[in-house]
Amino acid sequence: MDFNYFLTLLVFSPLLGIGLLAFMPKANESGIKMLGVLATLPSLILALIAYFSYRGGHDLANFSEKFRWIQFGGQGAEQSGMFSVNYELGIDGFGLIMVVLTAVIATLAAIASFHIKKEWKGYYMLFLLLEIGMLGVFTSQNLILFFLFFEITLIPMFFLIGKWGYYEKEKAAYSFLIYNGLGSAILLIVIMVLFSRTGTSNIEMLSVMMNTDNAPLFAPVSESLKMGLLIALLVAFGVKLPIFPLHSWMLRVHVEAPPSIVMIHSGILLKIGAFGLIRFGMGIFPEQFAELAGLLAVLGVINLLYGAFLAFIQTDFKMVLAYSSISHMGIVLIGLGALNEAGIQGAIFQVVSHGLISALLFFLVGVLYERTHTTTLANLGGMAKGMPLASGFLLAGAMASLGLPGMSGFVSEFMAFLGLFEEMPVLAAVGTIGIIMTAVYLLRAVLAITYGNAEREFAGVTDIRSFEWAPVLVLIGLIVLIGVYPAVLSEPLQATLETILMGIGG
Repeated sequence: MDFNYFLTLLVFSPLLGIGLLAFMPKANESGIKMLGVLATLPSLILALIAYFSYRGGHDLANFSEKFRWIQFGGQGAEQSGMFSVNYELGIDGFGLIMVVLTAVIATLAAIASFHIKKEWKGYYMLFLLLEIGMLGVFTSQNLILFFLFFEITLIPMFFLIGKWGYYEKEKAAYSFLIYNGLGSAILLIVIMVLFSRTGTSNIEMLSVMMNTDNAPLFAPVSESLKMGLLIALLVAFGVKLPIFPLHSWMLRVHVEAPPSIVMIHSGILLKIGAFGLIRFGMGIFPEQFAELAGLLAVLGVINLLYGAFLAFIQTDFKMVLAYSSISHMGIVLIGLGALNEAGIQGAIFQVVSHGLISALLFFLVGVLYERTHTTTLANLGGMAKGMPLASGFLLAGAMASLGLPGMSGFVSEFMAFLGLFEEMPVLAAVGTIGIIMTAVYLLRAVLAITYGNAEREFAGVTDIRSFEWAPVLVLIGLIVLIGVYPAVLSEPLQATLETILMGIGG
């Protein structure tokens, strides 16, 4: 099979939908919504083709693309390849999983966007632009191209939050832009320092140069500078993840953005932080990353406990899920801080698992809000009487989030803590308090909604509608699939894990 331009088609196929939407009448609500969903399908189909081709024995290197793009310097630089930025796309096992996750959640979020009430044309055009940025982030093979796609995700998110959000949408949008903009500025500084001293932005070449004695550098990169660059990366991607105390902007987004956009934000965009730490932190600076492993584990436990305890006292379901996201991202840091195979694999599993679970829960939040116009726990009591199916799916999502065996959350949490218990058993024991609290706050919230004191009559409220079945069933199906057959993730990840462990000396 010929894979030439395959990734380019995968990343930029939503442009076709943007072009077609531009010529559609603004008043054609049903046509715009249908086209908005259909425009996400080419990327989804191509992502699934890539995944099953890999499972069928094709080498992921066959998907790589490289073309000359930007050239700095004179003829000598051109011949040596130094100070040039190529258009480079490619995927490893981790990138493949993230591309599939992005394509799946984007399609389901496009369906969830049927609840959007106004200006559907502009909404779906920005939505598809956001998908291009996300797919580009996970397929970029050099830092500058990664940064450009990373910035593309910021622009549509700002408008999607600020225009289609709720009561304090403008404040949430500007908070998102300021925090992520500062993170982007720090990331750009790191990229420019590396580019100026090595002459390349290629991720693989940077990994080799930073970990090879007497590498051909234009300027020396001392051990202290490497540590400084890694700390800068930790801050830049820590804003995105988010790591406490860089999290306040995320709470506003989770509460004020439309649920369909929060599906994207919690399911994919937060995971760019974890992807960056693993791909660039571990990949380019493995020795320095090993020195910071203990700090990452401590930060992970802080995230886990802080998010869990604050989620317990919230009265709004969206705030419960927002703090839950902070808590669950702590498990990613715990796995990375363990710095062994079980921990790192658990961290990556948690990235995928939380992406699916949070997308499911926020989809159900959108269903509830569309019917009741509230997400306050006290006002949603007794929902099981009028919406038994939605209540059942909500409970299933909560069970997955608290780590019920047979669901993806159990696999990721078990491996992350197994890795930490091997290296730092006392810290891991403290972290298990957060796992217990997760069960407490999720069951408290879900039971208050489904069987709490009824403040409204749910008898006449419509349960899950026809178009709402697809996101619910697909997400629950994937959560259970990963829970009972983790090899769907572990097999593609094996080569990536071997490379990471070799770099850190594991």
